[in-house]
Amino acid sequence: MNKDQKPNFLMIMPDQMRGDTLSLENHPVLETPNIDSIGSEGTHFKKAYTTCASCIPARRSLLTGLHPSSNGMVGYKNGYPIEDKTLPQALTEGGYHTAMIGRYMHQYPPEASYGFQKRILGSTHVTGDDYASMLKKKIPGFTNIKEFFNGLGVSYNGWEANSWPYEDELHPTNWVVQQSRKYLRQHDPDQPLFMVTSFYAPHPPLIPPPKYFEKYLHEKLPFPAIGDWCGPAPEDSSKLNAAHRVNLCGEALRRAQAGYFGLIKHLDDQLQPLIGEFKKKSEESGRPWMIIFISDHGEMLGDHYYFRKCEPYEGASKIPFLIQGAKEFGLKHAMTNNTPVCLEDIMPTVLDAAGGHRPNNLDGRSLMPVLRGEAAQVRDVLHGEHAPVYGQDQAYHFLTDGKMKYVWRPVDGQEQLFDLENDKYEEHDLSNDRPWGETLNKWRKKLAQQLKDRPEAFSDGEHLQAGRPYEATLPFLNNKE
Repeated sequence: MNKDQKPNFLMIMPDQMRGDTLSLENHPVLETPNIDSIGSEGTHFKKAYTTCASCIPARRSLLTGLHPSSNGMVGYKNGYPIEDKTLPQALTEGGYHTAMIGRYMHQYPPEASYGFQKRILGSTHVTGDDYASMLKKKIPGFTNIKEFFNGLGVSYNGWEANSWPYEDELHPTNWVVQQSRKYLRQHDPDQPLFMVTSFYAPHPPLIPPPKYFEKYLHEKLPFPAIGDWCGPAPEDSSKLNAAHRVNLCGEALRRAQAGYFGLIKHLDDQLQPLIGEFKKKSEESGRPWMIIFISDHGEMLGDHYYFRKCEPYEGASKIPFLIQGAKEFGLKHAMTNNTPVCLEDIMPTVLDAAGGHRPNNLDGRSLMPVLRGEAAQVRDVLHGEHAPVYGQDQAYHFLTDGKMKYVWRPVDGQEQLFDLENDKYEEHDLSNDRPWGETLNKWRKKLAQQLKDRPEAFSDGEHLQAGRPYEATLPFLNNKE
C-alpha cells in the first residue's frame, strides 16, 4: 500500500451489546445481515472481551490501548481525566481528521475531546448536547432530555421497555446515522478520516421503533441462561427498578428482550447506507478503508439472575468484534478467529494499519498479523476485572484463553471454572468437580502470578488473598487528583 494512501477508518460502536446478539453468532431470533457482513467479508473474532465491563473503564482502555491496571481505572468511577496518549490524538499527529458522532466516550471532563477534532454528540441523557438540542426544536413542550425519556415510561438502567412514539427520524439511532452520513459527505477527501459512529443503543432506555418492538414481542424468545451454581432467584425482583440482581420472567422478561433485540435489529437496518457510503467515498478518494464493529461491554439480560453489566460472565464481558478492510490491506475474508482479544487491541491495530507511530507502553496487540492470516493468535490468556459497583460481592477477576474461563471473587475467594467450548452460557461450574481439580489449580496459579504486583495485595505470587480493599482507581491515579 502506498504510504501516501493513508486509509480511512469507520468504527461503529453500540453500547452494552452482547457478543452473541448477531445472526453471525447463530442467535436464535436476531437477524443482523449488515453487521454480519463486516465479519463475513472480513474477520469475526469470536472470543472478544471487555477487560472491565462498564462504560467508563472500558472506553478508557479503548482510547488508550492500556489495560485497567495500567491506566489506573479498574472499576466504574468518574472524575479522572485521561493523561495517556489516546488513539485519536496519535492519529491526529499522523495527519488524520478525527470525528466522534453520537454517544460520547463517557470520560471526564465531559467537554474534553481526547483528540477528536469534531464532535457531534447525542447521548440521550445529556441536556444541551446536539441530539437534545434537536429534540427541543422538534418536539413541543420538550424541556429536559432525562425528563423526556422518563416520560416514555423507561429508565436509563432498568428493563422497562416501550416503543418509540415519535417519527423514526427523531430516534437517537436514526439521528446518529443521519449525522454520520452527513458528515461523511462533507469531509474533505484530501485528508484521511477516522470516524467513530457511536450509539447509545441497545443500552437502556429500551425504546425501539414500534415495528421492531412488536416484532420481538410476538416471537418465541430464548429463556435466560440459569447456571446450576447461582442459587435461588432473588425475591420481588420482577418489579421495574435498576437493581442488578433480578428474576426477570413473564411479561417483564418478554418486554425487556423485545426492547433490547428490537434496538439491535433497528441499528442493523440503519447501518446499510452508512457502510456503503463510507466504502464508496473512500474508494473514490483513492484511499483504502477499514471498518471496525465493537461494543464497550455486554448485557446480562436476565442470565443467572443478573441484569446490566459489571460481571465476568459471557453476557456482560463478551463483546462483538468484527473487522473488514479494503483489498489493499491484503486481509483474509470470511475468517473466524478464537484468540482472546480485547478493546485495547484496537489502538495498535489501527495505528499499524495507518502506518502511524505506536506508543511503546501499549498493552493491546496489533491484530493485523491475524487479519492477514500470518498468525493464529496474539495472546494466550486474557485478564479481566472490575472493582465493586452494586455491592462488594460483585467484584471479580477472570482469566480466559477462549476455551476455559476462571473467575475469582476477591471479597471472599469464591472460584468458578467454566468449559466455554462445551458450555458457552456458563451453566455448569466445574470448580467443585473433582476431575477438574488440577485444571482449577493451574488457573488459580495463573491468576496469582497475574496479580502478584498489584497494590491491593491480591496475591503474594503463589497464593490468592481474598478480603483485600478493592477501589475503582489505583493509587497512582488517585495521587494525580
